[in-house]
Amino acid sequence: MNLSLEQLKAFIATVDTGSFSAAGRQLGKAQSVISTAISNLEVDLDNTLFERTGRYPKLTPAGERLLVEARVIIERCEHFRGVAQSLSEGVESQLVLAVDELYPEVKLGALMEAFSHHFPHVELELLFPSMEDVSCLVLEGRADLGIMWRQEILPSALNFHTLDWISLKVVCAPEHDLAHQKVGWEELKRYRQLMVATRNHSEEKARLRVAADVWWVESQWVIVELVQRNLGWACVSEHVVADALDNGNLVAPILDFDDHDWPVALELVWHKQHSLGKAATWLRSAVIALNT
Repeated sequence: MNLSLEQLKAFIATVDTGSFSAAGRQLGKAQSVISTAISNLEVDLDNTLFERTGRYPKLTPAGERLLVEARVIIERCEHFRGVAQSLSEGVESQLVLAVDELYPEVKLGALMEAFSHHFPHVELELLFPSMEDVSCLVLEGRADLGIMWRQEILPSALNFHTLDWISLKVVCAPEHDLAHQKVGWEELKRYRQLMVATRNHSEEKARLRVAADVWWVESQWVIVELVQRNLGWACVSEHVVADALDNGNLVAPILDFDDHDWPVALELVWHKQHSLGKAATWLRSAVIALNT
């Protein structure tokens, strides 16, 4: 079999334009060249692609099926060329971004949409570690950029830029004892607390620990589910619990020791010693711009 990309393009153009002559005009070739290319393609494939009994060529059942494959091949070839061009321009082939779930998914979605537009051929990996697990991935070179809540002591090898302050809310199920009283600090200590866990054994993970009885969970979203099942109370990012609060599945108790939510700073981090490519540099600037 000796089929070529030019034959497949002639095949697709004939279908899209409705005739051999129109396909020739679209591709800048003579009608005879298009007709010959398709005839040769039919020989190579051992299948008739068009019925030629009428004024215009009409796809055969085999032609309809093979048209789908032809489009895929041409699309993948265009993608192949795009990847090659990106690499020749010094754009990374792959980028890894580690993001704490404290970062609102709406902002992350907007960033990824813009990134896809600017760098359609970069393979992107999104990781969702918690707290200092983000900085560990960046330190180890397993992530190019990280978005995390501010560590008390940031490793000296990392650069940072403060992005925003995220509000944390104390929440519990409507049937929890804390939901029916004005809550003091000592009351919080009496009930199980559900906290975000990290995979590093450090003091950072215990910064918001209040209760003696704690369940450690790696996902804020799972924490919300467990709190809704009245398995404890939690201090969770406001955007994560917004829907549950709105529909009444969670409540935010009135605190007698604080009239405000607890703010946590979010930071963008990257390694001082690791040079960023064009895609990572663009993404760093875009994250900062979105939060200024």
